[in-house]
Amino acid sequence: MTSSIQLSESEGGPSLRKRERVLEVQNLHVEFHSRDGVAKAINGVDLYLDQGETLAILGESGSGKSVTAQAIMGILDMPPAKIPQGKILFQGRDLLTMKPAERRKLRGPGISMIFQDALSSLNPVFPVGWQIGEMFRVHRGTNRSDAKAGAIKLMERVGIPAAKQRVNAYPHQFSGGMRQRIMIAMALALDPTVLIADEPTTALDVTVQAQVMELLAELRDEYDMGLILITHDLGVVADIADRINVMYGGSIMETADVRDLYAKPGHPYTQGLLDSIPRLDMKGQELFAIKGLPPNLLDMPKGCPFSPRCVHVQDLCRQEFPPVVDLGAGHTSTCHYAKEVVRD
Repeated sequence: MTSSIQLSESEGGPSLRKRERVLEVQNLHVEFHSRDGVAKAINGVDLYLDQGETLAILGESGSGKSVTAQAIMGILDMPPAKIPQGKILFQGRDLLTMKPAERRKLRGPGISMIFQDALSSLNPVFPVGWQIGEMFRVHRGTNRSDAKAGAIKLMERVGIPAAKQRVNAYPHQFSGGMRQRIMIAMALALDPTVLIADEPTTALDVTVQAQVMELLAELRDEYDMGLILITHDLGVVADIADRINVMYGGSIMETADVRDLYAKPGHPYTQGLLDSIPRLDMKGQELFAIKGLPPNLLDMPKGCPFSPRCVHVQDLCRQEFPPVVDLGAGHTSTCHYAKEVVRD
């Protein structure tokens, strides 16, 4: 079965450009220690992001997408979280070896983040303009009137109508789509080099989702920033992403240019995600679903973490963690039988 998503040269997302490497994650491990044991949430993740590029990180809930983003931002609660090994290089500097005060200064102008749930992320007792302006006051020492003016400009830039009149409104007075735009305005306040968008279209209807994604693409090009887009929806990223990393069980299962991944997935998990997309030519038929459940992070299966759910599983898959197989043109798959999967 193949995906219904078709990518042409004109609509497959921005073309890849050789630009400055702004972010690189090397062999990152994240654990959560609890009374029940050690949950291994991230297991040796490697990824990179170039200036002006969009990297999409896909996977089911619990695959490690948001934990990876929080580790990059430095906002994991430690304890219970622990990073036993790995590097997070921002413009060549390892964030994990920085002092907390030094790293805090990078949040906003260096790396910024749009959180998943705008309603719970915004403070309900402060006007949205005050919350956006706080970025200017705290990081740049801007006075209140100038911070408010800056907030109005950002609200106008992200498409909030009547920004001057609504700058003193509270979060509950905005729709879900408008609240998400306010979160984007806050994240962009200090002109970040890297923007992480964690499920930015959650709980939004399809039309608003498209508007938010179009806005993020415009802002990426306008600010020439690197964009990491975290989502479980393959349809959302088809038109905006340059590259895609597919995560499962805390590991990167597949990495590819967006067109290559949709056209010839090299991992059974990626195939399952693509086959799960509803198709117009399947009216009246039962939707495909990947059988089974994501792995228990407290008791990860031996070998490939996807082996209990994989339709191509062999004895080797249950015994040994698969190597990273090079499929050419920057396309890699963490699967013992990646080349056979691509041919299939």
